[in-house]
Amino acid sequence: MALYSSDTGLDSHRVRFVIAEKGINVDIVNVSQDESAAADLVELNPYNQAPTLVDRDLVLYNAGVINDYLDERYPHPPLMPVDPVSRAQLRLVHHRILQDWYSLAYEIEASTGKKSEQAARQLKESILAANELFTVQDYLLSDEFTLVDCMLGPLMWRLSHYGVKLGRPGAAVEIYAQRVFSRASFKTSLTMAERELVLGSS
Repeated sequence: MALYSSDTGLDSHRVRFVIAEKGINVDIVNVSQDESAAADLVELNPYNQAPTLVDRDLVLYNAGVINDYLDERYPHPPLMPVDPVSRAQLRLVHHRILQDWYSLAYEIEASTGKKSEQAARQLKESILAANELFTVQDYLLSDEFTLVDCMLGPLMWRLSHYGVKLGRPGAAVEIYAQRVFSRASFKTSLTMAERELVLGSS
């Protein structure tokens, strides 16, 4: 199994986080530094985007699709609840994070100047509005670590790089983020470039 991954891509990071959490043996192919791998990616993925997962004859792209596959292919530890109601609720949360927060993160990364600053301000306000949700359980809406947390960790890691400082109003979010960052799997999932993102912002 091979994962075509980028150095600092948000979506690549969330897939590497799942891989590390489950302890899956995967060859991580860094398309940011390997020109031949970047050329291979063109053939594998019609969108020419990382992350792209190759498992024998199966080629998958889109981080959400890949992570769902990995969670089913390697069921231990499970990263989604067993019962369908809880699974559906978490999938809805996953969708909202993608629509409301990830979309702004993509905009920040793709823009400069006032447009980027406006997206960062919107992201900060939206996260702060959800601060109370992070006080209920150890992980987002769950006592157990889930795919939603694997999605949130990489985003939270980049907040300072995006110029988003939550401060005291986001205390619960900050505590949650540190809980995620302290997991061995999260530390393993970080590339050197991602570590430097935060060091360069501090």
